[in-house]
Amino acid sequence: MAFFKKKKEKEQEDNSATPDKAPVQTIPDSNASNQEKGLFRRLRQGLSKTRSSLTGRLDRLFLGKKEITEELLDDLEEILFTSDIGVATTQKLIDSVQEKVARKELKDPEKLKTALKEHMLSFLDVEAVEHPSPGPGEPLVIMVIGVNGVGKTTTIGKAANRFRSEGKEVLLVAADTFRAAAVEQLTIWGERVGATVIKQDTGSDPSAVAFDALTAAVARKVDVVLIDTAGRLHTKINLMEELQKIHRVIGRKLPGAPHEVWLILDSTTGQNAIAQAKTFNERFGVSSIILTKLDGTAKGGIVVGISGELGIPIKFIGIGEKMDDLRPFNAADFVQAIFD
Repeated sequence: MAFFKKKKEKEQEDNSATPDKAPVQTIPDSNASNQEKGLFRRLRQGLSKTRSSLTGRLDRLFLGKKEITEELLDDLEEILFTSDIGVATTQKLIDSVQEKVARKELKDPEKLKTALKEHMLSFLDVEAVEHPSPGPGEPLVIMVIGVNGVGKTTTIGKAANRFRSEGKEVLLVAADTFRAAAVEQLTIWGERVGATVIKQDTGSDPSAVAFDALTAAVARKVDVVLIDTAGRLHTKINLMEELQKIHRVIGRKLPGAPHEVWLILDSTTGQNAIAQAKTFNERFGVSSIILTKLDGTAKGGIVVGISGELGIPIKFIGIGEKMDDLRPFNAADFVQAIFD
């Protein structure tokens, strides 16, 4: 018996203490604990629409049900799919439930929510991609990519602030030379966080800007270089070719660089973000994904979809406009914020 129906083709195409010493008694840091609770509250608040879209509908589906039927699983599939978890990841979740039901490990619909929660967490628990380390005296070079409008420049500014708070010297590179506004915005962020910005005139060769920036970074012994890039040229092919040229030039200047490639995705675009991630990953081998605009969107399920389908670790999530609203992604916290 089939436990899920096929979607229309159009839907599928959418994008210890030691022996001789007594244990040391530690006193909990109440300030750190309160800060962490505050961060989780903001995360939970930011994901409120996603929680309502996904968990709220799951609760209504399971309410009063006594057994797991084919009809219930069909309804479950629809909820998962329309929560932007994606076709492939939705099918994996339904398959997992099917197997548990067949083995009689899962009979009670009320426990189905817990099973889904655990399986989603397994998708999100992705190991970091191995990438080359900077040589002695060389900076960590991070190339930031993504289409226009996803929040690349703002994310770079917030990331620079995080590095600066760790005591690192940061250099920002305005390699999006096609939009004067992008250069101006990055310059403002540099002033805000205390990071040097390397820029040239509008229309300059982005690869030349990146090359000059790395020369300066080595000479100044900075710790981190964050390279902003264009998100849209005349055609998609031109965009990719330009980004690949920047990537090659960086590698010629500093062998092994860029050490990390961050892909910025707009959570509000839903399944289209998965299509973007596939395209960029095929060309550049994305090391980390940063999801912006998770606050106020009901499409937070895309986080599960991207991890489940691509297996690329999510480094940061954006849950607001404040400087510290770009927070490191924690899979357990994310799932708890949606389900509990």
